[in-house]
Amino acid sequence: MGNLLDEKGRRLAFILIDLGIITLSYLIAFYVRYETYDAKNWDSFVQVLPWVLLISAFFLSVYEVNPSRRKRFFDYIGSILVSTFSITVATMAISFFFRAFGLPRSVILLSFVFSVVLLTIWKMVFIYFKKNTYPENILLIAKPQDKYRLTYQIQDTFATKVNIKYVEYHTPLEETFKAIKKADSVILGPKDTDEKKSSLIYYSFKNKKNLYLVPSFYDLLLSKSDITPFEDTMALSVKKFGLSIDQQILKRTFDLVVSVVVLPFILPFFLLGVLLIKIQEPRGSIFYSQARLGKDNKEFQILKLRTMIENAEGSTGPMLATDKDPRITKVGNFLRATRIDELPQIFNVLKGDMSIVGPRPERSFFIEQFKKDISSYQYRNTVKPGITGYAQIMGKYTTSVEDKLRFDLHYIRNFSVMFDIVIILRTVLVMIDKTKSEGVKEPQTRSEKTS
Repeated sequence: MGNLLDEKGRRLAFILIDLGIITLSYLIAFYVRYETYDAKNWDSFVQVLPWVLLISAFFLSVYEVNPSRRKRFFDYIGSILVSTFSITVATMAISFFFRAFGLPRSVILLSFVFSVVLLTIWKMVFIYFKKNTYPENILLIAKPQDKYRLTYQIQDTFATKVNIKYVEYHTPLEETFKAIKKADSVILGPKDTDEKKSSLIYYSFKNKKNLYLVPSFYDLLLSKSDITPFEDTMALSVKKFGLSIDQQILKRTFDLVVSVVVLPFILPFFLLGVLLIKIQEPRGSIFYSQARLGKDNKEFQILKLRTMIENAEGSTGPMLATDKDPRITKVGNFLRATRIDELPQIFNVLKGDMSIVGPRPERSFFIEQFKKDISSYQYRNTVKPGITGYAQIMGKYTTSVEDKLRFDLHYIRNFSVMFDIVIILRTVLVMIDKTKSEGVKEPQTRSEKTS
């Protein structure tokens, strides 16, 4: 097996193949529409092709239409449909605003159909051969308490068959080195940095193994540090957690612009949710507000469409929604699955309590519990909470607090407007994936989600 650079090369190869398929789809669409390639149509196609490929490369990258890792076939179909639809809409929009960007609408729509079909066939063929090749040998090096969780997650992620061998972190180095030599990929579980961990990383690099590292919170706190030399000695200037003043101004401006732009588009869905609630319970309340902690642990009232029965926690106290939770109404199940219940939070954004993108806001009851177990949890509220977030597009409702916190801290350290745009675009995939909104299997009094 190759090293990490080879994997990046494979991802690039997949995008290039996908771009070739999209180009072929346009050629087929032209032929079906006109039954010939006359000079005028050909010149128009050649003129527009670089723009189409640029748009396509962007959306293919954002939605990760890449069968090298993900396992569920639904993931591929969802990514293909959303990415090709986005490509089609963007191409038609640019064609409308820039008349010189001449391309018949019928050709664009036909190419969308052919792209979906051809991309799906290509992914199916790849997955078939991937699953019937030799299994990938995975070496998991982790603490005993992380063994079963990480093993399950690896099996659920890799598209290939995998043989997983587990080695405990405290196993003697020589024995671990022998196991690394026999593996195709090495996965290091979370652990505070030490000399042994460095040895495992260097040895994996030396033997050209694919290396995956689950970062400790210590690793995340040191990320994005600046070099500040003391004379000729290099030192790292570790930034405070949170956004700088200029980043806060930029993010607030972005939030306001996005909110104003999307408000007319989400209003019909918002009104649909209100109508469904009133049809089911004419005398019931429409909205549900709850105290949450925002930036710097400042309390605010989050606004949602009501999805549970009135006073759902009256007799139980704070409690996480569960799979097939009897407190959730029939309409509530639909509103949660489609995320329509979250739409009123756009007013929280306009008010300034929330951002479009950020860690999901949590209740003080749960935050105090989490901070007792995870000291780094305090850094999560150094930015405004968001309607959507990096943890939401990468994880599920049931993803553990620790894993969601890793995604949230990574987002805070790596904030950019482009990162926010990518998260917003990929939220579409979350909305059509039912597994992302499923509750936990058993009732709990401690939340394992950032709701």
